[in-house]
Formats: sequence, structure tokens, C-alpha cells
Amino acid sequence: MSYAISFALASLAAAGCLDVVFKGYARKQRSRGVLIFGCGLVWLVLQSTYLAVTDMRPSFNVVTVAYGTGAGILLVAANLALVESLTRLDVSLGSTIYRLNTIGVIILSFFLLSEDLGAVKLAGVGMGVGAVLLIYRRTAPEPEIPRLFVALAIVASAMRAAYGVVTKAAIEAGADVQAILLLSAACWIAGGLAYAVFRERRLRITRKKIGYFLLAGVMVFTVVNTLIEALKFGAASIVVPIANLSFVVAMLISAAIGLEALSRRKWIAAALATASIFLLAQAAA
Repeated sequence: MSYAISFALASLAAAGCLDVVFKGYARKQRSRGVLIFGCGLVWLVLQSTYLAVTDMRPSFNVVTVAYGTGAGILLVAANLALVESLTRLDVSLGSTIYRLNTIGVIILSFFLLSEDLGAVKLAGVGMGVGAVLLIYRRTAPEPEIPRLFVALAIVASAMRAAYGVVTKAAIEAGADVQAILLLSAACWIAGGLAYAVFRERRLRITRKKIGYFLLAGVMVFTVVNTLIEALKFGAASIVVPIANLSFVVAMLISAAIGLEALSRRKWIAAALATASIFLLAQAAA
């Protein structure tokens, strides 16, 4: 298995865990901005520690700052929208819509990055999209769920697709990857704080929230770093779709802790996701 696929699978697992952490936080009336702020702070500390231990010195040149700031803004906007949507959507539904950004990644990679669309790659992506469409209940959104929350999940999905492609473009443009990650973490801190202060008008940090900060921060650190490594070795239209199948992990964890029940449709979706990973791995070989 190639390095790209291995790192993409690691990103997949961490992203699935992150979705469940976000849902756990969003189940109660807590500030979403504070979560993003605290998560970004933990991520920045971990990223800085990693650079110090590995003796890497990031370079903040013009290209890096431009791509890093753009990627950071897209990522913080995507996750704010995702957490907001999870206040009223269950994990499977919210995570499924969010991971539909596979479609956007493929389209953007084809037009902006000139990546090829071979038969095996299209088949693999088709399996992945089929999996998320299958898990998406046709009756959703339910009458009592405002369509606004479904729209927020769709906006989050679009932002996440753009982030993946911008990151790949940054790598190809020679931007400093580690500097981009530091800038992205800083965007989370600034964006989350601004959202909490100006949008939600509340900034209260408790011991329980700090626990969520730590969990989410570690997961985000893992997600972005493994995704960056995967993008170094593989095409965005292969790597990102694999990472996006993290909804399966989120589904299994949420079922294990009692947040939702597993149905036959969800098991079939998991099988399709596995087939998708196999086909995309073949395309990357």
C-alpha cells in the first residue's frame, strides 16, 4: 500500500473520531466559537512542539502566507458550519453530508489541478459517493429539523472541498507546508474567538470544555498532518475521497456509544466505502 493511501486512512480514522467529538460537544447549548478557539489553540501548541522536536524551521514567504491564510479561513469556516449543523443533526447525517465534498474535490481537481480522471478512479469515487448517498436517509431533514441546519452541513462540505484542493495547489506551488499548518491553526484561534465574541456573544471556558478542546485539538492535529502527508505522495482526487470516508468511522463509534443504531443500509454503506478505498488504492498504484 502506498504512503499516500496509508496517510489518507490515518486521516480517515482521526476525522471520524473528530466528528463524534464535535457531536458530543454540540449536544448541549455551548459556544461553537469557543470550541474552535480552544481546538485551534491545542493544535497550534502541538504543531509548534512537533516542529521544535523535528528541528524544522517554517518559512513564511508570500506564497506560503497567501495559501496558508486562504486554507485556514476555509477550514475554520467549514468546521464552524459543521459544528453548528450538528446541534440539530445526528452524527451519521451531518458527517455524511459533510463528506459529500468528494464530488467538489473531483470537479475542482480536474479543472484547477489538471488531474486525470481514469476509469478506476471514477469507479472508486463512485463507490464512495454511493456509500454516503446510501447512508443519507431520504426522509431527512425531518419536519422538526429546520432546513437551515442541512444547508449549514452542505456549506461546510463545499468549504472542506475547497480546502483540500487549495492545500494540494499550495504544495505544487512550493509553499512551506508546516508554515501553512501554523497559519491554519492561528486562523482557528482568531476565527473561533471572533465567532464567540461577535456572533454568539459569549466566551465562557469550563473544565469540561477544556476536555473537549484537548480531544478535538489532538484529532485535528492528526487529521491535517496525515492529510498533508498523503497529498505529498498522491493526487488530491484520490487522497481526499479516501479521507472523506471517515463518516463510516463516525457511524460505528456513535453506534458503539449509543448515539444511534446501525441499520442494514448503514452496513451496506460501510461495505461500499471499503470497496471505494480498494479501487482508489489501485488507481494510486
